[in-house]
Amino acid sequence: MDAVKVTEHGGTEELEYGSVPDPDPAPDEVLVDIKAGALNHLDVWVRRGLPGLDLELPHVTGSDGAGVVERVGEDVTQYEVGDRVALSAGVSCGECEFCRDGEASLCETFHIIGEHVPGVHSEYAAIPAENLIPVPDHVDWETAGSSSLVFQTAWRMLIDRAELSAGERVLVLGASGGVGHAALQIADYAGAEIYATGSSEQKLEYAREHGADHVCNYEEEDFADWILEETDGRGVDVVVEHVGEPTWRDSIKSLAKGGRLVTCGGTAGGAPETDIQRIFWNQLNILGSTMATPGEVDDVMELVWDGTFEPAIRDVLPMSEAARAHEMLQNREGFGKVVVKPDSEMD
Repeated sequence: MDAVKVTEHGGTEELEYGSVPDPDPAPDEVLVDIKAGALNHLDVWVRRGLPGLDLELPHVTGSDGAGVVERVGEDVTQYEVGDRVALSAGVSCGECEFCRDGEASLCETFHIIGEHVPGVHSEYAAIPAENLIPVPDHVDWETAGSSSLVFQTAWRMLIDRAELSAGERVLVLGASGGVGHAALQIADYAGAEIYATGSSEQKLEYAREHGADHVCNYEEEDFADWILEETDGRGVDVVVEHVGEPTWRDSIKSLAKGGRLVTCGGTAGGAPETDIQRIFWNQLNILGSTMATPGEVDDVMELVWDGTFEPAIRDVLPMSEAARAHEMLQNREGFGKVVVKPDSEMD
């Protein structure tokens, strides 16, 4: 079969769409005929190489995907050939103390399909049955293949970790990006007053249309000063942070006393300077968040399937153009998700 693969860590020239061995599902796995997938910034980091991530190359990319069950392992009882399914990429052991407490994303062996093990940007993928989500018949493949990672991440960040309440003020950075546009919709669903940042009028208009009450072009003004002006010096209750070094200090500055900053990563740098005095004096909470529990995935994906939440899709490309898809994320072209399909699935 053909798949998107990283041949060496580095630039987009290290991506190929070509032949890899056909997957052979284990007894607890399902062979899925992939109809669509989507890129996340995680794919860019994996391609470039992450500290401590020692992958066997070539490595098949992709942590978002959906398709039709082609074959089931002998131990699988919950799926049948022909079922429509999507991937939830976080893999847990189900046995450690955290899994037993219902916190699968804290699992001692937690890892992500597409990052630590081969992904699903391929014609077929063998996926643990526990990592599949049923997809209703009315949901198109572009939606099914692009929603899971960002919506589950944003849901856990805001609903579980930050415990966002109706009426609270929340700042969503990069509100037109993957996690950002999911967080925007979830914050609106929770009844928050939303402050959103973006780098162009088009992106800010998208934010307004999807729940933002106040918007700021961070290319033109300092967003922390803007927040303090908009809130009469108070700040916001929650900041959704996923950028890292360039925004970290201003994100902390934007918080009201007792506020919560919740972060799921650092797309622009993972080792920022921080303002310890402001953190302790204002009694701020810094919360980390990774992926979601199976129950949280079920909760948020039901809201995707019924249309309450909707992934923004900036383009649909064949997997043979994966390098171009990576460039779109790196260069912040457009907004929302870049969907990729096996070349054989392109109309």
